[in-house]
Formats: sequence, C-alpha cells, structure tokens
Amino acid sequence: MYPSRFSYDAPNSVEEVIAILDQSGGEAKVMAGGQSLIPMLKLRFASPARVVDINGIPELEYHRIDPDGTLRIGALCRHEDLEFSTILGNFPTLAQAASLVADPIVRTRGTFVGSLCHADPQGDWSATMIALGGKIVAQGPKGRREIEVRDFVLGPFVNALAFNEVAVEAIVPPAKGKALGGYLKLERRVGDFATASVAVALDVDGDTVTRAGCALAGVGGRTIDANDPISVLVGKSLNSESIKQAAEAVAAAAEPRTDHRGSSSYKRHIVETFVTRILSNIANSEQKAA
Repeated sequence: MYPSRFSYDAPNSVEEVIAILDQSGGEAKVMAGGQSLIPMLKLRFASPARVVDINGIPELEYHRIDPDGTLRIGALCRHEDLEFSTILGNFPTLAQAASLVADPIVRTRGTFVGSLCHADPQGDWSATMIALGGKIVAQGPKGRREIEVRDFVLGPFVNALAFNEVAVEAIVPPAKGKALGGYLKLERRVGDFATASVAVALDVDGDTVTRAGCALAGVGGRTIDANDPISVLVGKSLNSESIKQAAEAVAAAAEPRTDHRGSSSYKRHIVETFVTRILSNIANSEQKAA
C-alpha cells in the first residue's frame, strides 16, 4: 500500500522544526530514523499532512557523559551508536539492551529517542529508561522541558509531546553508588517484537541496594512501570530470599494477555524467571568480584 500524500520538510535547525510543527496545527510528524514512521505511513496507520525530516540537524547526533555522570543521548543517535559505544560502562541496562533492539538493519538507521517517542508497548528502550529513571527533553515555542519517561509514555503509541514540540534529547541520571543491571528479552526470532522483556537497574552501596528500578515490555497494552514492586529490594542485599520476593512482586505487576505468542500465565512466568535470572547474575558477579 502507498502512503497518503504529504508535504516534506527538511529543516536545518531545531527552531525551524518547531516553527513548522507550530504552523501544522497537529498535522505533522517528525522523522528521524523513519524505521517506525515509514511502515505506519505505508499501512496508512498514520496519514500526516507534513513529514518533518530532522536528519539535516547534525548537532542532534551525539551521546555523551557529562562531568557529573549524566548520560545524554541526542535525537539522531542511532541504535547502532549505542550498541558499539565505549562509554556505557556505568549503564549496564542500556548496554545489554542495545544489541537486542530490532535487527541489525533497523539498528543502523533507527534512533533511540525516536523509539521512545513511538511508545510501542513492546519497545525495548522505553523499558530500560523507565527502569533507569530517565527523562525526555522536549523543546517547543516556550522553550525546553524535561519529562520523566514513566510519564512520557502515555499508552500504546501515545506520548506526552505537544503537537508543536520535538524531543531533542534523552537523559539518564548518574547512579548514586555502583550501577548494576540487566536486560533480557524473549523473542520468537531475531528482530521480532518481545513476547516478554524485563529491564532492571540497581544502585548499590557495598552489598546494599539503595535504588531499584524495573520495567516490562510485551506483557501489557503499554510499557509496564514496575519500579514500585522491585523497590522491595531497597535496603537489602541480593540473596535467594530477596530475589524471590522481588521476582514475584514484579511478575504480579505484569498485565499479559493470551495471544499467538503464548498464554498470559506463560508470559507472567517468563517475567518472574527473567527478574530472577538478572538479579541472580548480578549477585553472582558481585560475589566473584569481592
């Protein structure tokens, strides 16, 4: 199927993007990597009057760590950039997810921020960012504002951007203590959407968990924020009892439905298994390092 007719804009600055969006009255879509937008246009799930291509704004193509340890990811940072990045040592949750996003072809063009904006319930990056307490920086006619990713993803394919705002950056705060974490994903084949996936991010001081974050993809009509359930780990060390308690609490927060990928009970079991595996791997690695 061919897309509906649309006008095409290729601005050279963020300010120009915002002006075009503001004039559109909500009838424009921003394109970065296009790996989500183009299929939606071809299937006519989206029929914008204008497509605004931001690839002509090279200053948005970066990922870097500030002196205070904050990770900043620009709107044109590709999945592949993060997959082969050498600076994600303090962000193991992101590092483990990077090679599991879609397939190698998509990762060469698709963007981190664009994936967050797409708000797919089976998307990998939304889960990692919610677990990490990450934020999106939105810029519009009134300037910039920061939005917690847990508040940015409103539902399936719906985000919190106003029609005249563009997401210019993602922010991941530094860990308070040692950063530990992991990401596991069950997919039927390479590049498939998640049947179930789990992102876990911990801050630890010695052997005590000081912050615990978790989010789930593929087991609900939205990315599941499981930060509250996994907070049972805070103030504790990782052992068989605390790991079991956390895994059961997170699994209870999942909202899976039976479909061609599996039964709801099977998907909930996968969530519990993945949480157990991630936390057990962390505990074992820390014991070996001690």
